[in-house]
Amino acid sequence: MAADEAGNVLSSATLKPSLNLNPMDVPHNESSENVKIKAKRERILSACETKNLDLLIELASEDGGFLSDDIRQKAWPILLGSDHVSTAAETEAPWETLPPHRDEEQVRLDVHRSFIYYPSNETDKQLDARRVDLEALIVSTLRRHPSLCYFQGYHDICQVFLLVNGLPSCYSLVRRLSMLRIRDFMLPKLSASVSHLRLLPAILYAADRPIYAILPANPFYGLSHVLTLYAHDIHSYSDIARLFDFLLAREAVMSIYLFAVIIISKREMLLEYMADEPDENILAVVLQKLPQDIDIEGMICQAIKLYEQFPPASLPFKTWKMVSDNSVLKTTIDRKALRDQTLQEGQVWFDNHAEEIRREEFRAKVVMTLKNKLSKYRRPALFTLSVAVCALALWAGKNKSSPFGGLVNRMWDVSTLGKYIDFVGRYREL
Repeated sequence: MAADEAGNVLSSATLKPSLNLNPMDVPHNESSENVKIKAKRERILSACETKNLDLLIELASEDGGFLSDDIRQKAWPILLGSDHVSTAAETEAPWETLPPHRDEEQVRLDVHRSFIYYPSNETDKQLDARRVDLEALIVSTLRRHPSLCYFQGYHDICQVFLLVNGLPSCYSLVRRLSMLRIRDFMLPKLSASVSHLRLLPAILYAADRPIYAILPANPFYGLSHVLTLYAHDIHSYSDIARLFDFLLAREAVMSIYLFAVIIISKREMLLEYMADEPDENILAVVLQKLPQDIDIEGMICQAIKLYEQFPPASLPFKTWKMVSDNSVLKTTIDRKALRDQTLQEGQVWFDNHAEEIRREEFRAKVVMTLKNKLSKYRRPALFTLSVAVCALALWAGKNKSSPFGGLVNRMWDVSTLGKYIDFVGRYREL
């Protein structure tokens, strides 16, 4: 890809022959390639004008995506629904007057490290001005949605949005992106992000059993790619902007299929490496690193094929069933649904998901406490009584909103449970 004088990204990739161009219509002084690009540009602009979401999704997946930033400024708001769903910004107080967000200091540190790889033709003064805008974009989003938790790499995503769209139109886009497309990554706990990565082994098991067999048990090597929509690891602006065309047009889960394709593309190297020096730590580093000459168009094509061959609901190990209904993985599984979703719906899903994670962590702590303490005091009566108390604690954690459940929650926490079992155990030994 190349950029024009205005900084817009143009595709030099070969476009699909489905454009059906008539060779007789090509002027002698203009290349067939340029004519194809112009024809696709007209199709995208027409789809934007008519709000033809199906066609936009199709065009985003074709070679070159939306071709240039001036078209992205029209297409991305349609994909994210900011063009027709009000964010109530007109009636909201200025974000500068809202209480500071708890993560603003980390935002400042990360913004200071932004715009390292692109744009490369701007002065330090211009880059500093961009950093001021980037900080305003991120802080305004966090202050308007204080339940969101900033994560390192969020600034990489916002940086791309800012370069493509600029302020002030970027404000509503990033708010909707945060609440409706990447909110799992902005929950108080990392559990939801990990649930995305848990799909990766299942995809590889279905698609390439030998590769699945050699991979580390925990797929944390894909965390930075998934969290940042690859913006942290792809250093070419034209490549990441084009990839965003695809990712924003598709289901949130498509990002995982894309990473599976990247891993499969390294198949021969990985198998050869594991045959010679089977070191999981080094293997994780190899898996994490993306080649800077990555074939974006080829990867997109393969990811679509992989998704169609092994859709999420068909994956082994019941991995899809274990994904929360409040996760973006499921609330965007209808690729057109996000356009009509509201920020209020996103907040409800966020709160419900956070509560699910809290209950699951509480349950895990109770079970662990029970196992640890009962290994010390092996008596049938104590075992029965302790199981009953643990069952009560688990019920209270699940029914926190009920009057009795709330009372038990205030009286009992996991440490109290452990102290109780210790007390009973020591009493029985007297």
